[in-house]
Amino acid sequence: MGKPTGFLEFERLTEAAEPATSRVKHYHEFVSHLSPDEAKTQAARCMDCGIPFCNNGCPVNNIIPDWNDLVYRGKAREALAVLHSTNNFPDFTGRICPAPCEAACTLNINAGAVGIKSIEHFIVDQGWENGWIVPQPAAVKTGKRVAIVGGGPAGLAAAQQLARAGHAVVVFEKNERVGGLLRFGIPDFKFDKSHIDRRVAQMEAEGVEFRTGRPVGGDAANAIPVVDLVAEFDAIVLSGGAEKPRDLPVPGRELGGVHFAMEFLAQQNRVVAGTAVPGQILATGKKVVVIGGGDTGSDCVGTSNRQGAASVVQLELMPQPPESENKPLTWPYWPLKMRTSSSHEEGCQREFAVGTQEILGKDGRVKALRVARIEMVGGVPTPVAGSEFEIEADLVLLAMGFVSPVKNGLLEELGVALDARGAVRATTEGADAYATSVPKVFAAGDMRRGQSLVVWAIREGRQCAREVDAFLMGSSTLPR
Repeated sequence: MGKPTGFLEFERLTEAAEPATSRVKHYHEFVSHLSPDEAKTQAARCMDCGIPFCNNGCPVNNIIPDWNDLVYRGKAREALAVLHSTNNFPDFTGRICPAPCEAACTLNINAGAVGIKSIEHFIVDQGWENGWIVPQPAAVKTGKRVAIVGGGPAGLAAAQQLARAGHAVVVFEKNERVGGLLRFGIPDFKFDKSHIDRRVAQMEAEGVEFRTGRPVGGDAANAIPVVDLVAEFDAIVLSGGAEKPRDLPVPGRELGGVHFAMEFLAQQNRVVAGTAVPGQILATGKKVVVIGGGDTGSDCVGTSNRQGAASVVQLELMPQPPESENKPLTWPYWPLKMRTSSSHEEGCQREFAVGTQEILGKDGRVKALRVARIEMVGGVPTPVAGSEFEIEADLVLLAMGFVSPVKNGLLEELGVALDARGAVRATTEGADAYATSVPKVFAAGDMRRGQSLVVWAIREGRQCAREVDAFLMGSSTLPR
């Protein structure tokens, strides 16, 4: 905890952000971390609640009261050590995690929750600014080799843990750079890619090897045969994510100007990184409709505004949630309530309880959407008779989530068993935790659990690493 009476004395402080009118003109991060004095004051609000529900609200079980107390006492370096004990990449989560820990904060019952995410952001930025974050290479090598297939947050967390345990780790990434959706899905204005690059440099100094630009499995000319990995490595971790997007099976889906969100977002991220993208999908001067009300849809809104869209409309199938949750009913769990992102603040018309009936076009390109109001009947979204209307559109972005990993190539050639959702089947508990149906092959992150949060990916990567270490060595001292 921080100051015993701090929660009575100080109000929650939101991190400062650049005004929407200026930040839409660039792709740089626009949220500033707290000053040392602000962080101390915010950490002082952590109360002596007896049971720190925030710890369990956090998927990586961050020891939140401990580092809050250290920040309050001006010991940011010690706070960083506590933070890193459960989370390899607080510079990722301190920026883009939705902070379920704050929903579980005891102070959130009847006041503003402790600003846990902002304090985490402050701690890790202090670590980089003061040179406290350095490589931690293993003192002793085991002689064991581990392949990590997929360079997203789950794969990176597993790789770092295994390298620090003394194993020779190689991360295979099909894209030209590692990072997964952190690199190619989340826009730079929310998450600058330098945060990935400096962690990669740290991991390379710890002995991790990165091989990029070549898929594992499949029939691409530069593909790495699956059999070669199985023969070369003592263990394999599958952490390739859940990349198959949910499609929209309505008439007109084939029209030009209708794209999956990741096509649109990945192209812009590559352009920001200095890579030329011929024929880039652009929102410039267009009437954009984003179908899907989640974070990916919000990222499409922010990117469209920066590209100079004429208008942006975001459609959500579900009804508009309440402005505030019923805290006695939902606390300490993640609540359903109206959430307005920074991208929404930059300009967007939001439509709730709307379903797309047909995509209308002219000369092979989209011109409008025919939609209808939706009501829930027996828990099933059902169009309201006579409620149809049209929305003009020059560009339609499908941001309705992801359904499963891509199966052709790696997964089919390995022959791993899948669960009912199409994800790689593996449990998280017991003697076979994170092990797949194929000997010495493990799975973690979205490839195992389905579409989820970066903080869950880091958790699974860490836990999977411990199981791989125990498999290779008979036991493990890595934290779970």
